[in-house]
Amino acid sequence: MCPIIDPEPRDQRGPEGDSSSSASDASDGAEDAFRTDVLSLEHHTPDPFMTDVVSADELDLLTQTTMGAVPTTVVLPPEGSVASQARRARRTTRLFGRPVAAGADEVTDVISPDAGAYPSFAPPMSPVAAPVGAARTTSAGYTVSSASVRASAVSLLGGASATPERLAEAERLIAEAAARPPLSELDARSISAWFGDHQVLLDVSLTMPAGQVTALIGPSGCGKSTFLRILNRMHELVPSAALAGEVLLDGDDIYDPGHRLIDARKHIGMVFQKPNPFPAMSIYDNVIAGLKLTGRRAGRDEKDHLVETSLQSAGLWKEVKDRLRAPGGGLSGGQQQRLCIARSLAIRPKILLMDEPCSALDPTSTRVIEETMGELQKELTIVIVTHNMQQAQRVSQQCAFFLASQGQPGHIVEHGDTAAMFESPIDPRTYDYVNGRFG
Repeated sequence: MCPIIDPEPRDQRGPEGDSSSSASDASDGAEDAFRTDVLSLEHHTPDPFMTDVVSADELDLLTQTTMGAVPTTVVLPPEGSVASQARRARRTTRLFGRPVAAGADEVTDVISPDAGAYPSFAPPMSPVAAPVGAARTTSAGYTVSSASVRASAVSLLGGASATPERLAEAERLIAEAAARPPLSELDARSISAWFGDHQVLLDVSLTMPAGQVTALIGPSGCGKSTFLRILNRMHELVPSAALAGEVLLDGDDIYDPGHRLIDARKHIGMVFQKPNPFPAMSIYDNVIAGLKLTGRRAGRDEKDHLVETSLQSAGLWKEVKDRLRAPGGGLSGGQQQRLCIARSLAIRPKILLMDEPCSALDPTSTRVIEETMGELQKELTIVIVTHNMQQAQRVSQQCAFFLASQGQPGHIVEHGDTAAMFESPIDPRTYDYVNGRFG
């Protein structure tokens, strides 16, 4: 970045308080002590913007510095001052609020002198030539090379120098991310549910934020799974079932008479507690089974691509890519569950509902499913029912605690940020449940 070079080694200077120094010499010495020259970035490192460790915003600041937005000659505060101590702390431990990697060059912030704070003793150096390419204007009004900003994406690829190949890969990933549709939010409002005369849910309202995992926790019989099935209109398949309230997907009520049932199922996928692949179907046909049910037509090449991407998203591709024509029922339990996830993903849902997806799996398969969920939340919104409190803490960002008193319908006692609910819940019943005192 910008190492600050002391203009003269200390051991070559005269001792402090030398009687032979005149007042003007002392002034010049102080001036020299406070002035430092910053090396040009282009001669310091093959990766001048240090895309290994800086974000796009930090890259903007560095680019503005080299473009002349702030002087490239900087003046250090007096030794012993608060500003000097803070600068030394940043120099030895952190870079723009991030730990400096072991073995990295010592790096110091470039300090922009405030008007009237510390006088600038030298005119700024010539700015470093901007990289060739399109430019954009920052919020501060400076023009910055778009190529420089794009270079910060290289950190996503493992933090290497901004080689042309890595820049091309970074730009491809950015383009794919920009092409993805915005993630969807699910909002349940005043949901009450009955099976015949028996009411199982009372006035449940919950917002499930876009791009997050929302965990539904609570003891058995409190209505969690019923609520989950209401979210994609499976509740209405049960004879004598009744429902009141609204379920809004991006603001549209999926229970509106003008909305088809097949559309709700297409946008809101479901993974059940017990893996349920079609046992006689091949792995390949299991993945694309949803296309026929949703009426989507696809050619062979498109199906091949869909099978591969869906299995990759479900974390199963590497294990089955050489036996796609083998029966789905021949997979292990954890693999069958991931096959069911891939089948749900093949129809490109906006929301994925998961009803205790790991309850029948061993710890290794559970870990793989949880890792898969962490990757999937970048592409869709997930709602999971779980009785495993540790799992809820590991995978979710939002949490809702359901409870049903004796003879009373289920309701939400408390909901909010997962960490807050487990560390400092508001309701004492939540505290008792997450700490294993009942349930």
